[in-house]
Amino acid sequence: MNIQVLRERYAQCSGAQIFGIIFLAGLLLRVILPNLKLLHHDEAIHAWFSYELLTKGVYQYDPMYHGPFLYYITAALFRIFGDSDLLVRLLPAVFGSAIIFLIYGIYKTGWLSKNHAIWAALFFAFSPDMVYFSRFLRHDIFQLFFTVLLLLAILAYIEFKKPGWAFLAGFAAACGMCLKEDMPVAILIFGVFFIALLYFRRIHLPDTWKRDLIGTVLIAAGIGFVFYTSFFNHPEMFFEAPFKAIEHWTSMHDQCRLCGPPYWYLIMLILYEIPLLILAIYGIWHWGWKDKGLSLLRNVDPKNQGLSDEKTSLLMILLIIWTGCTLVFYGWVGEKVPWLLIHQLFPLIFLASYKIEGKKVIAGIITLLFLVGMTMHVCFTPVDINEPIVQVQNSEDMRDVMALIDTAKTVVVASDSYWPLPWYYRGGRWDKILFYGKKVDPMMWSGKEPDLIITHDTDSYASLPGYEKRAYHLSYWFSLYDNQHRALEWYFLRDGKMGTVNLDVFVKVNNTDLN
Repeated sequence: MNIQVLRERYAQCSGAQIFGIIFLAGLLLRVILPNLKLLHHDEAIHAWFSYELLTKGVYQYDPMYHGPFLYYITAALFRIFGDSDLLVRLLPAVFGSAIIFLIYGIYKTGWLSKNHAIWAALFFAFSPDMVYFSRFLRHDIFQLFFTVLLLLAILAYIEFKKPGWAFLAGFAAACGMCLKEDMPVAILIFGVFFIALLYFRRIHLPDTWKRDLIGTVLIAAGIGFVFYTSFFNHPEMFFEAPFKAIEHWTSMHDQCRLCGPPYWYLIMLILYEIPLLILAIYGIWHWGWKDKGLSLLRNVDPKNQGLSDEKTSLLMILLIIWTGCTLVFYGWVGEKVPWLLIHQLFPLIFLASYKIEGKKVIAGIITLLFLVGMTMHVCFTPVDINEPIVQVQNSEDMRDVMALIDTAKTVVVASDSYWPLPWYYRGGRWDKILFYGKKVDPMMWSGKEPDLIITHDTDSYASLPGYEKRAYHLSYWFSLYDNQHRALEWYFLRDGKMGTVNLDVFVKVNNTDLN
């Protein structure tokens, strides 16, 4: 089959068919082998809080653990299907994959060409960061879903002038605000941009816009009130939550708990998404200079330039502002964590997808191959990997530790480093665990005759009579200090020394079942 035949068949396919295929491919990458890696420390905490909400009905907003939406929707899924590791990973996978359909929706508004939208969907579907954090129970992939839904709703309201789209925008903004404290960044970017377009009369709203705006605000406020008050159990929290969030995250910023240089996320892009970064820079140049995008906005000739050209230029300006503002904002914020990259990467993907046609298709294909290869590495390597994307991931060694716990009758945990054990031994399974949270005098468990004693290796016992001492990794991370002298070599080999948190596990020597 030659290239011309492929082009003809591609032209005959409807947008819905193409996006359906991309969605299925993206969904497969996000749901296949969901338990290949143990739950991350944060994932285990989020799953545990959701389980506590389901079983005890206990929840109150704490900015340390972000907004309530994640916990309520996960608890709801647990109630319907039962609590399991599979469901913990399924929910973010579905939301992450559904963003592909939102890209299709933006295309249907007329603000994206079919070719532009398809390449954006492809890059999104196979991006290692987007796939990795769609297999990860954190708030960010849900937040990104509602950010894109908000953009779609705004564009659809501008185009179709129907109040339902305005109400959907209020719903999306509210759900995003109920997820994470940085959602106002996207709302502010969109708000300032589209208000500017109104001011310069680039867009027009229907005559009912005031009524629609009131309805939108009421919907957003209502959703926020329901979630932040824990379904009316803590009504004061609706008013206190913003101040709690500002106070907490300002203190975190000042502490520099997980700090890094302002260009930290650019390094992450180079590590995992470098072809997209190159294509994005080229796309901006192509639009701004070769296609004279800025000139097009200043001098729109209705005889020669259709409205779709102006929409493309307006969207490109938004994408450039969105990318730039998020890179600056997250570069300024004290905490540098890999999952925040997806908020900066999403608009960059659209910039990279601009005008991939002709000879540039080869660059697009090379980019896809790179993304697929990197995705297979970071998502489907079944052992501990030396990658910054993992932040602090629970080690696969913990499977051996949990196998020992499973066969033990009584277990002592004398350490403050113990997650993800509460999730994996939730409910009645925790009954056999004597938890102290720190190193204690062995007399504390005298007469209990535990089969296992688990401690942190830096606060442990030299030995315990009747026990064999074994060492395991609890968690691990990429260590810049141990690899900076061989940065180029590490970039290609992804090997070297990792930082670790280690456990000393004392196994009762006369218990043959544990050997």
